[in-house]
Amino acid sequence: MNETTTLSVNYPGGRYEVIVGSGLLPRLRELAHITGPVALITDDNVGPLYAAQCGAVDCVLTVPAGEQHKTLLTVNGLYSQLLAAGIDRAGTIVALGGGVVGDMAGFVAATYMRGVAFVQCPTSLLAMVDASVGGKTGVDLPEGKNLVGAFKQPTAVLADITTLQTLPPTEFAAGMAEVIKHGLISNPRLFAQIEDEGRRLRSMSPARLQTLVSEAIRVKRDVVQEDPFEHGRRALLNLGHTFGHAIEQVSGYRVAHGQGVALGLAAAAHLSARLGYCDPALPARVEAVLRQVDLPTRIPANLPAEAIYRAMFSDKKKAGGRLRFVLLRDVGQVFVAEDVAEGDVMGVMMRDA
Repeated sequence: MNETTTLSVNYPGGRYEVIVGSGLLPRLRELAHITGPVALITDDNVGPLYAAQCGAVDCVLTVPAGEQHKTLLTVNGLYSQLLAAGIDRAGTIVALGGGVVGDMAGFVAATYMRGVAFVQCPTSLLAMVDASVGGKTGVDLPEGKNLVGAFKQPTAVLADITTLQTLPPTEFAAGMAEVIKHGLISNPRLFAQIEDEGRRLRSMSPARLQTLVSEAIRVKRDVVQEDPFEHGRRALLNLGHTFGHAIEQVSGYRVAHGQGVALGLAAAAHLSARLGYCDPALPARVEAVLRQVDLPTRIPANLPAEAIYRAMFSDKKKAGGRLRFVLLRDVGQVFVAEDVAEGDVMGVMMRDA
């Protein structure tokens, strides 16, 4: 049996385990301690590849792949299918897929029959290191991302790194944006590892990949344990996201989440330097790491800075009508700023214009 890495996550009223390793999906019921009926929610990309590996489930509900389908309309359809399948309050909803599936399935689990058990089986690097841990779920509205949601802690997270073998290179790169973000927030050693290894990371051994995933998850675990409901320190996990979410929205989600985060990390580093918070050389260092793993660092020219800035005001992270930016003092040292002038934000976005 392959060796696994297990991280315990404590939250008010309970705890769950994040298990990282190879060949976990066939052991779903055993590892997640499931005894009742199971409804597996997946998408039409992941389902054909991995749903059959999850053992005996009572129904498989498949949604179209893509952020554009993370809506209340899709959720409403899932409620109807769960009822038709006879899933009751003794059931468990299992999310098998990337962050979109995890967000939607978690929201369904939080609200169906006032809440049923929920297990995360992330199949993308991005979902493993970020979306699957911490209990935040939600769906998008036309006005912005994740504006409807709930906190719903999973009963277990199974990060089966075997699924990363079928992940397209662009999706692996998208996940690396969140790994880099976690290094910037509080793990300089992780950030330095990515700096040193760069393009070789895509072909690393399963054992090293398991270590990388576990280290990135550990950063998020430590933050969400300290601040489970995003009242303080957890806001630091939004590094790059004020820019990134707005870029995604203005692009009509043609810019995917990971790529949006990468653009946001670069912008946040430049904004930090522009305001004098960090070494002027830090933005170039951040951009170099992003480019090493095939992530973008320049906002596409067809996305107007004015539109991106306006979109930021539909972001739920703003407070009292004021935008909040997570900025850098150095690798491993970040903070939240609320007094950033519009001219500085626009100047950063238009630095190549």
